[in-house]
Amino acid sequence: MSSEEASLRALESLMTEFFHSCTTNERKREIEELLNNFAQQNGAWRHCLFFLSNTRNEYVMMYSLTVFENLVNKMWIGVASQDKMEIRNCLPKLLLAQHKSVPYFIRNKLCKVIVDIGRQDWPMFYHDFFTNTLQLIQSPALAPLGLVMLKTTSEELACPREDLCVARKDELRKLLLEQVPTVLGLLTGILETYWDKHSVIASTPPPSPTSGESVELLGNLFQGSQYSKLLCQPMAALDNESQQVCCLVLECLAHLFSWIPLSTSITPTLLASIFHFARFGCDLRTKAKTGPFISSNSSSSNGQLNPGTMPPTSNGGGRNGQQSEGNKVDRARLGVLAMTCVNELVSKNCVPLDFEEYLLRMFQQTFFLLQRLTRENNAHTVKSRLQELDESYLEKFTDFLRLFVSVHLRRIESSPQFPIVEFLGLLFKYTFNQPTHEGYFACLDIWSVFLDFLTTKIKSRLADRDSVLNRYKDALVLLLREVLNRIQFRYNQAQLEELDDETLDDDQQTEWQRYLRQSLEVVAKVMELLPSHAFTTLFPVLQENLDVYLGLQQFIVTTGTSRRLNITAENDCRRLHCSLRDLSSLLQAVGRLAEHFIGEVFAARFTDALAVVERLVEVTCYGSQTSLYDLETAVPSVLKPDLIDVHAQALAALQAYSHWLAQFYSEVHGQNQSQFINLITSAIDASSPLITAKVPEKLLLSACHLMVSITSTVRPVFLVTLPAVQNIFNLITENQSRRLPQEAHMLVCRALSNMLLLPWPNLPESEQQWQTRSSNHASLLAALTREYRILRGTVNITPRRPDLGDLKTVIQQTLPVLRDIVDSISGESTKSRQICYQSLQESVQVSLSLFPVFIQQPDVTDEMLAFFLTLFQALRVQMGVAFTGQIIHTFLSMFTREQLAASILQEGSAGCRVVQKFLKILQVVVQEPGQAFKPFLPSILSLCMEQVYPVVAERPSPDVKAEMFELLYQILHQNWRYFFKTSVLTSVQRGATEDTMENEAQFTAAMQAFGQSFLQPDIHIFKQNLSYLESLNSKHKLYHRKLFRTSMLFHFINVLLQVLLHKSHDLLQEEITLAIYNMASVDFDAFYSAFMPEFLNGCQGVDTNQRAVLARNFKLEQDLPSFTQSVQRLVNDLRYYRLCNSSLPTGTIKL
Repeated sequence: MSSEEASLRALESLMTEFFHSCTTNERKREIEELLNNFAQQNGAWRHCLFFLSNTRNEYVMMYSLTVFENLVNKMWIGVASQDKMEIRNCLPKLLLAQHKSVPYFIRNKLCKVIVDIGRQDWPMFYHDFFTNTLQLIQSPALAPLGLVMLKTTSEELACPREDLCVARKDELRKLLLEQVPTVLGLLTGILETYWDKHSVIASTPPPSPTSGESVELLGNLFQGSQYSKLLCQPMAALDNESQQVCCLVLECLAHLFSWIPLSTSITPTLLASIFHFARFGCDLRTKAKTGPFISSNSSSSNGQLNPGTMPPTSNGGGRNGQQSEGNKVDRARLGVLAMTCVNELVSKNCVPLDFEEYLLRMFQQTFFLLQRLTRENNAHTVKSRLQELDESYLEKFTDFLRLFVSVHLRRIESSPQFPIVEFLGLLFKYTFNQPTHEGYFACLDIWSVFLDFLTTKIKSRLADRDSVLNRYKDALVLLLREVLNRIQFRYNQAQLEELDDETLDDDQQTEWQRYLRQSLEVVAKVMELLPSHAFTTLFPVLQENLDVYLGLQQFIVTTGTSRRLNITAENDCRRLHCSLRDLSSLLQAVGRLAEHFIGEVFAARFTDALAVVERLVEVTCYGSQTSLYDLETAVPSVLKPDLIDVHAQALAALQAYSHWLAQFYSEVHGQNQSQFINLITSAIDASSPLITAKVPEKLLLSACHLMVSITSTVRPVFLVTLPAVQNIFNLITENQSRRLPQEAHMLVCRALSNMLLLPWPNLPESEQQWQTRSSNHASLLAALTREYRILRGTVNITPRRPDLGDLKTVIQQTLPVLRDIVDSISGESTKSRQICYQSLQESVQVSLSLFPVFIQQPDVTDEMLAFFLTLFQALRVQMGVAFTGQIIHTFLSMFTREQLAASILQEGSAGCRVVQKFLKILQVVVQEPGQAFKPFLPSILSLCMEQVYPVVAERPSPDVKAEMFELLYQILHQNWRYFFKTSVLTSVQRGATEDTMENEAQFTAAMQAFGQSFLQPDIHIFKQNLSYLESLNSKHKLYHRKLFRTSMLFHFINVLLQVLLHKSHDLLQEEITLAIYNMASVDFDAFYSAFMPEFLNGCQGVDTNQRAVLARNFKLEQDLPSFTQSVQRLVNDLRYYRLCNSSLPTGTIKL
């Protein structure tokens, strides 16, 4: 046995051992090391060539090809030219000899290695690389192999990875583009040949669904189109081998279309051929074709004959049927691939003028397919047709429609050759016959895009608004009606019952909620275009369901203390369930439309809106008075949630009209307000009985939110005098034993506070009754903080203190309520904030005195700092400088370095959140204009740089880091003159050389901290800090400052270039390159003459000659696009040179 054969046997046994389930990881590592060492040997490729020619072991083949791949991609530059020539000759011969006998993945890998050689050597040293591929494609027996080579060539050469220099990448693209017309011509020829060869001969067609189809063409869609007849031809009946070749051709085209520009090389004949194959996706035939037998040499690689070749036998039906199904799948795949090609073309937004006609033709041909898909006949409804189609094909077709509407509709819509209205009719049928929910959602998205397009078009052409609308009115009316029907159980129960209404998705909504929301978005967009029509469609349907709901009162039976809904028959319960679900959906629809009744159209649509609001008020009052949520029902698990949901949705819909009520209030000011007063009083009467802990929380929260909206948006003067409001006031302030759940309690407190703090609309300052409201607010807050203020005397606590839990509960219940009250008036007038602070003053002082006591209880300090943060953001002026200073001083003294370190080290803990909030408070302080808080700057800077930064510098700590760097940025931005005394104006006049620096050490430390953050992996911190530096440059000319320019600028550019080279933050390439440009543009001369030579000399892994090439290729341009191109080229080529050099055999002499 020769030594090569012995090596082969040894390798086979090693590979088998490696992949054996019993082999240990340690042994696998040993084998891996052996294999790696073998691959690194000089001339290992010769052994691999022998192995490939003489083994049947797939593992050995794969290993040998990996050795070749490594050689070509990493060491090719160091391989002797004689060896290269031998490899270029041997591998294609091996491929030709073995492509049929080896598994497809080995064949594909071998193709890739040959293409990789072409990527390096074509055309200079491997001039017949591409012509060989074209010859393979032209040879019928070898066409599949040639097509695999072509696809691999397109993948590897058109968009190569970074292991090529930019010049070579550009050269390859140019070479490939020169070949595109030839390649497309060849591929077109193959598709046409196979189609023609297998087309059904039309002379004496057998009676079949194919030949008997009469195809109605859309209006004027194909007028004058020579391709209309072609598309009406019967379908070709391809054998398996032909299908495989056509699939490969379409795969090649799909990849080619992904990178070649739209041009006349993509001929009408090619487009027509692709559309022929796209028809396979619409094909529903499952019966085997009867006709002449095709010889068995046409069998596919898996040995199955073409379905049409099976002679009918008495016992062969089952097998024949199976094959037919398999063939149907293959045919569908042809359709999917053809639509992938179409979508690649349609996804391109940049369309040359000479291609627009082709585009129109493509759309005509695709809509011919859409018409086929949506055509009804005796055998199939549209829905059953779509259900039988391949899912992937439908997805691709929907993608096409989305791309057409979003990218090209504006181009095509006005063309007289494109019947847009008929297209919308087909899209309508396609949408409402989708077999899956996901397909329906995708189609609704298309309608949303179309409605946005129409709305924009009308806004830009107000003069002929009516003519544009009239053109589309019928389509919009149909769409609205059908979408409304689709959300109603009355029309669509079977499908709606399938929707999950429990599991939340990533957007925190259930499948049912998503379905309803997307449907209502479409309804709202139609409402914007056809307001009166939409309203007259929706309101009667709402009324109908409301009548059922309002009629339930007659079925309530009271016996003793229990109340029961006397509807028990199963059919009645089901009908009631459907009606209540529909009412709930329609109430949401009515709420969603509220925005279309306000603003400029208020008066014009007043009557409709008033009808809606009056109805909503009636329904909410009825629900609260009859307490339907409290009834016993025959099917409690279904009907009780339904009744609660309807009531909650009615309150939410009424809340949506709060802006309309506010506008109504301002319009009727000084006139007869009885109508308005009645509406508000009734709305409060509907809400107030629900504000009790006994009511289901969903309903309670809806009532609370309505109260908040009335008090914050509408703000009626008389609200505080209503008995219902007085009852709520008493409930909240007096009865702590029957406390509401926390969220509801906060909302009610916010509503009561808003009522007393927010200015009344339409009234002068003198009539605002601030005195009375102020004392009422003080009483409210005194009652809310009664237990909290008693804690003032707490001096110290120990973890074992028995009432510690109670103390914490009081703090954690009171402070969120106070924080919410402050937050809700943060954007209001000074007077509102003044009254709020007066009422809060004592509680704030109590909080400050308690802070040191609870410093070791992070969950409590977290709550306290959240409160103080809100105070600083909203009421710092009202608190006054002296008291604010006292608070800051207390915090700075309490947060020792040890305290901070202990908190920060527990990432994600309450302690960590405490530090974040503390830093947020300091951000608010340093942003305050004026001199009041300037004395704190040194200690804040010191805390930042000497206490927080050393702890977070070498740790991830993303949350604390983000806040610390924002604080640093705000210190620099808002207090620039703390570091640079000269104003921007003088520095511009005298030149930036005369900067008067102060606190230089602190400024330098801050810049170093920013620089250090660019060396760490956290991409969010990197992006944030880069934007801070850019902001400081645009606002304060940071990069131009003498200190930065002379001692920091080059360091920053160097760091950013290194980041680009390491590809560690590739998502931020654009931002990093822009920052490098802005830094370099401070002094381009210095950048090109000093920095670049120094940077290149410091680059490891490249030789002198390569450095010279890199320097020469970096053009001395000063505009951003050219500079960006140079930076990208430098990074790519430097990485390429390093890759080549690191892979060279030792001792290689580079020329």
